[in-house]
Amino acid sequence: MFPRSHFSSSFPEGAIQIPKIRRAYGKHRDYAIGDGSRGRGREAYNRIQGWTLQKCASPHDDSRPTAVTKTRHQVPTAERALLVGVGWKRAPRFPGMPAGEQGRESLLELVELARSAGAEIAGTVFQMRDAADPATLVGRGKLDEIRAEATAHKAPLIIFDSNLSPVQQRNIEEATECRVIDRTQLILDIFARHARSREGQLQVELAQLNYMLPRLTGKGTAMSRLGGKSGGGGAGRIGVRGPGEKKLETDRRRIRDRVRKIETSIDAVRKQRALRREARNAVPLGTIALVGYTNAGKSTLFNALSRAEVLVSPRMFATLDPTIRALRLPSNRRVLVSDTVGFIRDLPKGLLTAFRATLEEVQQAALILHVSDVSNPHHDELDEEVDKILRELGVDGRPRLRVLNKMDRLTPEDRKAITNGVERSASAGGAPVLVSALAGEGIEEMLRRMDAEMPTDPVVTLSIRLPLAEGRTLALIHALGRVLHSEIDDSHMRLDAEVPASIAKRLRLKEYAVEEPFRALSRNIE
Repeated sequence: MFPRSHFSSSFPEGAIQIPKIRRAYGKHRDYAIGDGSRGRGREAYNRIQGWTLQKCASPHDDSRPTAVTKTRHQVPTAERALLVGVGWKRAPRFPGMPAGEQGRESLLELVELARSAGAEIAGTVFQMRDAADPATLVGRGKLDEIRAEATAHKAPLIIFDSNLSPVQQRNIEEATECRVIDRTQLILDIFARHARSREGQLQVELAQLNYMLPRLTGKGTAMSRLGGKSGGGGAGRIGVRGPGEKKLETDRRRIRDRVRKIETSIDAVRKQRALRREARNAVPLGTIALVGYTNAGKSTLFNALSRAEVLVSPRMFATLDPTIRALRLPSNRRVLVSDTVGFIRDLPKGLLTAFRATLEEVQQAALILHVSDVSNPHHDELDEEVDKILRELGVDGRPRLRVLNKMDRLTPEDRKAITNGVERSASAGGAPVLVSALAGEGIEEMLRRMDAEMPTDPVVTLSIRLPLAEGRTLALIHALGRVLHSEIDDSHMRLDAEVPASIAKRLRLKEYAVEEPFRALSRNIE
């Protein structure tokens, strides 16, 4: 609209000033308005300003003026964390394993835990020690190195793989000037993110309060007395006189009160769950519990068995609350399959209460499916950790079926070696089952083994004659058993069926059994 020479004659190129542009706009305002539109004048001014800003940024650019735009930048929200692991030189280990290997594996596991909690891993530090330092766990020299690493990586959070005492945690925070948490606190944070049921949330809060109680601290006036006795020189100020209780004591008292309320609520929820379990047991069904180390593929296997839509995630403790689905075995027996939370090494006993809802399903199970990630080169060590937790629960003598999962991740050589080992152990009995839950491989064989390993409720074959008025009994036989033949005989129904022994006893099918042709078999239910 305006010739370039009009502006370049008044000042040098690259030194255009906004006030002169405004004067130029004012000078040609009549031209813009006289053209029939006031908006065109404003548009001309905007174009001139855009060209001015462009020329100021690039004085040698003679291209057409362009508008200045803003660029959006993604601001990271994950908290950066530095992970610290400690290995013990004299710790017991498997034969052939170098010293400190278990500590390094535990540190790698801590990396996955931190990612599950939403942290961004800034770096890792590992130290080998003969014994733990009672004040700082790692020693003063190592603390200086940790502080330098945290500063260099701009990590305001330091996570220790070991469990820290309150004194150690406070000393490390003072030396590094960073926030410090240990493995237990990290697991509790993950539990708080993944707990969905009311009882799970209460159990996690209870564990967090019990963990926090001995770690309350403060500086200066933060923990000073709230008041003092009236009268005398040491009396408190007006309006705050009282028993002189410290703020630290007040916080502890409030935590204890909250703990008592949570324990009462948990007892009420547990009674409700016991009532639901009794109602569920009114129709006796065997329970099968899936257990295993975290990330062994239990939820994927559970979905493959029950066609459920349980969350499948590589993050640790993604499944915290138990999920139960009904499943029909090849013998037509119906069982309940429970998906449980994954176990982890060095789990503090105080955290077992957060597993209570899941662990009760394991303790009530008639058969335990121990799922292992066979693609993990250290799966034998992880299985030993699972066995240790099962022994603590008192279910180590329960019938168990080992399931080697993730066979699709093995190389042909490893797959052949594991298959040969399973075939050799099959002759001695108790051989594991090779499956791939993701690919659906070996599921039928596993169902057949589950049917054979179920110790309760053997299937009996009966020939009965029921009145047609017994509609509930007939429905239960069809729902919980397998009807081989049925026909109407006058006002009765003649059935040849295979039913679990517990169902036959509960429904008193012995009273309706006919003498032929299953006279001998009907005695099995007595």
